[in-house]
Amino acid sequence: MSRSTLVLPERPKLPASGGGPMPFEPACAIFRRYLRGQKLKFTPERAMILDAALRREGLFSADMLVVDLRSAGRVSRATVYRTLTHLHDAGILKQVFFDNRQSYFEVLTHGQHNDYLISVEDGRVIEFRSDKLARLLDEICQEHGFKRAGHQLHLYGTQAE
Repeated sequence: MSRSTLVLPERPKLPASGGGPMPFEPACAIFRRYLRGQKLKFTPERAMILDAALRREGLFSADMLVVDLRSAGRVSRATVYRTLTHLHDAGILKQVFFDNRQSYFEVLTHGQHNDYLISVEDGRVIEFRSDKLARLLDEICQEHGFKRAGHQLHLYGTQAE
């Protein structure tokens, strides 16, 4: 399958029976099933928006996607915003808020997550992952009899001099 037709690396699918390894399912199938459940159509515009979102690395805003899709033509800003909401509701994208001015999106794959350093001086965002932090969070959860399903960490600060 060529990259232009690849819609998403894979997403976990809920197991049909109670155990064993979880199979994976392409995001396109997840999105189609979600839309069908909402009695909505999988239109060419929604397909273009899904593909454009999946091609983005890291965080992106709805406006960034609008710019990406301008060359494709017929996709309106409103359609991009509505489709991003559907992709979020379908579990394909995560919406991230750092302040009350702008929200960002990030593709969810294989349970990966990013944590963020946010500069209070200029609003710059640095994404990072830390295995050390993940181990510490698992240890804290275990101490409290808690099973971690996920986390989100936003660290605010200024540039060290």
